[in-house]
Amino acid sequence: MNPSSLAGRCIAVTRPEAQCRALEAGISGRGGTVLVFPLIAIEAIDDCDEIRAIRDALGHYDIAFFVSPNAVDHCLAALGGRAAWPPRLRVAGVGLGTRVALERHGFSEVIAPEGGADSEAVLSLPEFAPAALAGRNLLILRGDGGRDLLGREAERRGARVQHLSCYRRRVPAGDAGVLLEAARQRRLSALVVTSSEALGNLAIMAGDGGLGELVRLPIFVPHSRIAERAAEHGFDTIFTTGPGDAGILAGLDAHFQHVG
Repeated sequence: MNPSSLAGRCIAVTRPEAQCRALEAGISGRGGTVLVFPLIAIEAIDDCDEIRAIRDALGHYDIAFFVSPNAVDHCLAALGGRAAWPPRLRVAGVGLGTRVALERHGFSEVIAPEGGADSEAVLSLPEFAPAALAGRNLLILRGDGGRDLLGREAERRGARVQHLSCYRRRVPAGDAGVLLEAARQRRLSALVVTSSEALGNLAIMAGDGGLGELVRLPIFVPHSRIAERAAEHGFDTIFTTGPGDAGILAGLDAHFQHVG
């Protein structure tokens, strides 16, 4: 790590607030400053019959797949926490961030791809091969909405799939005034956006005029799918990084060490 690769740079990190800390620390450790500006608000879903039914039947499942660190925190709490987890129920996650969140809660032997952080990478794992999934009960723990590629493909491979939503994602209250002011004053060097949904929320919060100002900034995204959405919104300086905090930080390092 170059401790001064981001010196004098202000980077906007737009993840939900609880997911910003590690990336914020990495940027600060490189001499940069961080503007935390969440583009997705997360709120728990109240206990309900569906959650209670899954909680009572946890021992029935073979694999519980968590779609994100938010899913780990909210769904695990809704289902009784680590202490209530059946010993035979294996846990899986979409990437390094989800693996770390599960390990933080005391899980070991987490099923997760080493590289990549999407459903396609998960489906390439041996534990999700057709022979491994056939006849298995798979619980997918998530927020409301989102992609369902994993569930559809797991069913095609012979698994019995159940989805459970334990939190909601919504557009944060307010507008993008703080972000726009930083951009207008030329204090903002780049945006980090880690989901397509966040880009849509940015367009809503900034409005057409505000988005027109923000698209002039470099944007760093960890997946080609998000890069495509960024281009659709008008960004033209788009950097697709590796997955996770390490990938994003490496992308920031590589760009700014060559920028005067």
